[in-house]
Amino acid sequence: MLTINVAVLLAVIIFFRLRRRTQARSRNDELLTVLIVLAFGVLIAPTTFGQGVAHTMGQIADGITQSGH
Repeated sequence: MLTINVAVLLAVIIFFRLRRRTQARSRNDELLTVLIVLAFGVLIAPTTFGQGVAHTMGQIADGITQSGH
């Protein structure tokens, strides 16, 4: 039996959707892409990789905030 990780499947779908030309997308197509990316984010958030990304983004945001003062 073949098991497919849903997060990996969504990552592949996102990759192929974002390769398409922007001019060829309808508003519904863009909305679907956003929903897929949000679902992907929810799936990877509790993982070690997701926590590392969140920590790195937090450090970047703190650096930008402190450079503005």
